[in-house]
Amino acid sequence: MRTIYLDCGMGAAGDMLMAALLELCPEKQEEFLGKMNGLGLPGVKVEAEPAVKCGITGTHMNVTVFGEEEESEDVHDHGHAHTHSHEACESAAADGLHSHVHSHDGHDHHHEDHDAHSHDHHHGEHVHSHDGHDHSHHHHHHSTMAGIASIIDGLDIPDPVKEDMKAVYALIAEAESHAHGMPVDQIHFHEVGTMDAVADIAGVCLLFHELGADQIIASPVHVGSGHVHCAHGILPVPAPATAHILQGIPAYSTQVQGELCTPTGAALLKHFVKEFREMPVMTTSKIGYGMGKKDFERANCVRAFLGDTAETGDEIAELSCNLDDMTAEAVGFAEEALFEAGALEVYTVPVGMKKSRPGVLLTCMCRREDEEKMVELLFRHTTTLGVREHISRRFTLKRREETVETAYGPVRKKISQGHGVTRTKLEYEDLAAIAKKTGRPLEEIRKEIEK
Repeated sequence: MRTIYLDCGMGAAGDMLMAALLELCPEKQEEFLGKMNGLGLPGVKVEAEPAVKCGITGTHMNVTVFGEEEESEDVHDHGHAHTHSHEACESAAADGLHSHVHSHDGHDHHHEDHDAHSHDHHHGEHVHSHDGHDHSHHHHHHSTMAGIASIIDGLDIPDPVKEDMKAVYALIAEAESHAHGMPVDQIHFHEVGTMDAVADIAGVCLLFHELGADQIIASPVHVGSGHVHCAHGILPVPAPATAHILQGIPAYSTQVQGELCTPTGAALLKHFVKEFREMPVMTTSKIGYGMGKKDFERANCVRAFLGDTAETGDEIAELSCNLDDMTAEAVGFAEEALFEAGALEVYTVPVGMKKSRPGVLLTCMCRREDEEKMVELLFRHTTTLGVREHISRRFTLKRREETVETAYGPVRKKISQGHGVTRTKLEYEDLAAIAKKTGRPLEEIRKEIEK
């Protein structure tokens, strides 16, 4: 099985992930950079440059907006420095409070500055002087999630990549919404930050699409430690938005001072990664090193491994209970609740119980991470007093969907592959709709299309 494994021992950021993935396909570097710089993002230029961390050579993605690369300052050197980052910036509310992402420690966190202008007007120029020179930023405005979606829809990239980008942005917006305590549709993204983040997210999504891995696995995520400064005071690492996105993902902290995992990095990992665990047994063909800008005692990079792993299956939980005092309608309602919550399969088997009572064995198959939720639903919607657990390993075929054009219009076709087997099946709902419309037998429609 073609596998990508991401080593996030020094966290993750959008540009670091993009650089690591690009190193997995060096023969396509020029083509990729040409595609990125041809997306039409205002003022954005993407370059790949060699970088060395702790003696290890890798790639750093240099993303500039109107010729300016977003810089960072150390908190212990410039605790009050105002520096924009590569991450998407958001506006906190409609009262003129603009939430910008700043970086004082090599990665990104949130810093808010107040501005009297509304979101619909352009800002004045922001001039920062950290190095003795003035850096005049271009006039900017803010974009809503709808605006972001419009930007993405206008990019010349495959539709699946666009959907991945929107899903990643949705995770970021939801996290910012939670952090600021306001609806997602009131979250605004700062234009310059938006262009940086769109470039990072587009690059990562494009590369995952090009590499075409069957599965993506990552290590637990190192978030760093310490605190970051913002206008409202000092916040702990990870920053609130990053912490919210990382819920449900194994993460840890060490004595490395700094914010190692950014909101964009966390959202990309959450969207693409199937499992977070130790590196599987795999035959590696390529290794990529995506370098951050800051220097730490440890090499500041994301490592990406591309190789083949054996199809060993995945673990699932089988939860079961015996029921003899529920109506058929009540059992059916419980099954529906389990399916709606994400159960892989729910079924009943007739059984004979104590006192010669007929009953049913209700079984719910679910992913291990959903086990606790399913147990709660079983107790809530059934009369059982106990639930049994059995852990199984299952082997599955990889599934995808295609659309075929027919005389009756488009019909979806499901394709399952793996373990030396390929199977295809036309979507029942599409065939049923044609049969109802034409008055012909469903099986006759199926055979005609398959020819």
